[in-house]
Amino acid sequence: MIKKTFFVTFLSCIALNTMALEKPDYEILYEDGNIEYRLYEPYLVAQTEVSMDDNYNSASNEGFRRLFKYITGSNTSEVDIAMTAPVQMSMDDSGQKIDMTAPVQQLENGDFLQVAFMLPSKFDMKSAPAPTDDRVTIKEIPARIMAVIRYSGRWTEKNRSKYEYRLRENLELHEITAISQAETAAYNPPFTPPFMRRNEIMLEVERHPNS
Repeated sequence: MIKKTFFVTFLSCIALNTMALEKPDYEILYEDGNIEYRLYEPYLVAQTEVSMDDNYNSASNEGFRRLFKYITGSNTSEVDIAMTAPVQMSMDDSGQKIDMTAPVQQLENGDFLQVAFMLPSKFDMKSAPAPTDDRVTIKEIPARIMAVIRYSGRWTEKNRSKYEYRLRENLELHEITAISQAETAAYNPPFTPPFMRRNEIMLEVERHPNS
């Protein structure tokens, strides 16, 4: 009974911790099961590009390490910066500590993987702490419409491919064309049980099905 109570408490702490992280603001324009079409407000990210010479997991881990160092002191300011969520990925001695946000996002760009952390909304391009690592840059993401599919489970290449395929099927059903490469977003720390994780695949689009 004690072990069961501890496990439930542990899961509750994970959920509350993730919910407390600042996330990008968006409006849901259209829903279709576990797929949403969202209008995102502009936001800032700290991002880095990592060579895919080794493998996807190694590249994403290296990107995460660079950005985590940035928000925990590898910058030119001397204030804290909160963590946000998600971590975003797509392909193609102590200074300021930055709060974590969610998600982490990734984008594949040929031989490189882009990994990004959203910066807390209190920052703009002028006030965001400058990275001391020249491989990390600050960028503003403009307002955009994103088609998003949400799933739980492990953050694996197999899952990413499966859910990206389902998302593209939905776009094809509604005769909508993607105008970006796929981005992946992870909202939870690695120790989160797979069934509690929030993962997303995202594609930028010009419109939603009702427009």
